[in-house]
Amino acid sequence: MPSQDAALVRRQAARARALALTTVSTAGTGHIGADLSAMDILCTLYFGVLRGGPDDPDRDRFILSKAHASAAMYSVLALKGVLPEEELATFGGAGSRLSTVVSTRVPGIEFNTGSLGHGLSLGAGAALAARVQGSGRRTFVLTGDGELQEGSNWEAAMLAASRKLDNLVVIVDRNLAQKGASTEDINALEPLDDKWRSFGWAVRTVDGHDVDELLDVFRGAPIEESRPTCVIASTVKGKGVSFMERNLEWHSRRLTPDLLDQALRELEHGNDD
Repeated sequence: MPSQDAALVRRQAARARALALTTVSTAGTGHIGADLSAMDILCTLYFGVLRGGPDDPDRDRFILSKAHASAAMYSVLALKGVLPEEELATFGGAGSRLSTVVSTRVPGIEFNTGSLGHGLSLGAGAALAARVQGSGRRTFVLTGDGELQEGSNWEAAMLAASRKLDNLVVIVDRNLAQKGASTEDINALEPLDDKWRSFGWAVRTVDGHDVDELLDVFRGAPIEESRPTCVIASTVKGKGVSFMERNLEWHSRRLTPDLLDQALRELEHGNDD
């Protein structure tokens, strides 16, 4: 894997974090903790993995099941040139197409999501459609760990394994947190890797902020022939900003201008190298 690929992803992730922070601060709303935990995953996919342009019917599909990480998604799409960067200032506003959960009003969004637990079902359908059509496209689905408490995920997991959909990759943003508490305090998921294996999936656990590791596993999918792939990405909610990291208050807390300045200074300092 060329080292410049990982370096590009890291640069774009730093830029996207700053955009997402500014976006939610301007709007006075959003889910910045989830945005920051998912950002390295999103940037790895969009700047190093996903194949095909928006008008290519055989393009790889990406589905953001944890749709409340919308500011992260829009920031990445802005860096890809799909959205005007200045449109981020309309996030969450009346009449804006940049709603606080993603929808197909925005270019580059494949499916409406927001009701947690449905993204994997959509992804299984998209992967099955590719199989029927004889297309080599792959489908990647990013879920939150808290939303795995929804039973629809496991119905989709059974279907994907029974149909041997090795063109399907689910990525679990395993930040161990949901609104109000730890996932393990609310409805424990562990042993999560064994659960996915028992449903017939090939599983790999990675550091969700290690771009080299993410590039390796995403580019190498499927990791087992005839099995869908589950990547459990261990992440930190609020990654990159010290006062947000692992702080459950930052699931959806308002980011004031003073705190925004502090966060942006930390990001700049952290990327001086």
